[in-house]
Amino acid sequence: MGAMIQTIDAGHSIVRKEGNLVSDMKGEKVMFSISSGKYYNLGLIGGRIWELLAVPVGIGGLVDELTAEFEVDRETCERQVGEFLRHLMQESLIEVRPA
Repeated sequence: MGAMIQTIDAGHSIVRKEGNLVSDMKGEKVMFSISSGKYYNLGLIGGRIWELLAVPVGIGGLVDELTAEFEVDRETCERQVGEFLRHLMQESLIEVRPA
């Protein structure tokens, strides 16, 4: 297995890993990871990111979609999406691949 990618940049595509159960609870997404046995509250925007990760997408595509849907400036969105994706990566919930 290759080295873990520590950063996610424009040259990567991100896709969610299989084996997670997601439920909608009052507009927020809650996920259970079968492999780790952990629960995660993805929230409203995190849940939307999770939906967008159903197919491989670059961080730029995620930010484009989110800035169109939510009232957030691009710089703030890029920073927050990057932090969220790094957390998902640390928890082994997503795959980061060369684009």
